[in-house]
Amino acid sequence: MSHEQSYSWEEDDFQLPYGVEKIGHEKPNCNKTYVMYHGTTRTIAKAILSEGFRQSADGMLGCGVYLSRDLNKASRYPIDPELPDSERVVFRVKVNVGNVIAINRQGHPRQKNWHDRRYGEVFDTAWCPPDCGMTPSGLEEDCVWDPNRIQIDSSPLFVVGRASVFLLYLLQRGAIS
Repeated sequence: MSHEQSYSWEEDDFQLPYGVEKIGHEKPNCNKTYVMYHGTTRTIAKAILSEGFRQSADGMLGCGVYLSRDLNKASRYPIDPELPDSERVVFRVKVNVGNVIAINRQGHPRQKNWHDRRYGEVFDTAWCPPDCGMTPSGLEEDCVWDPNRIQIDSSPLFVVGRASVFLLYLLQRGAIS
């Protein structure tokens, strides 16, 4: 009789660090710290570990680092059906969101310039609420302008799929390459 360990990808599986807020569907509160997730490839994960997060050149919300408080959303990235599960990684991070704007529709006047003072108030994070029509999945998405607001959690990296969590723990510690 074989016993397979199953993993649930719910935030309830983790004890939240002091001062970090639990996920909700409401807008993140300004200047609060939240647990968020960032999905990427194993190769890029190594670069993030050595060099830190970097802004994307562009995206639905313009330049920034794309994250979500919803692990289900982050585990879908990168969107590449050819990429094997063993190459998918999700970082668990803590983010001080700073000043937050809700971008709740395509064509929002601040959709790509929320961080630029030439267009009005400056925001540190743009937030797309769930089910607002901005994302095909209907799941929330956040874009953080300054990568220095993001701190990799002390927890290990997670591999999406059936690969071993311990494998990524070793990768994070530099025990394997």
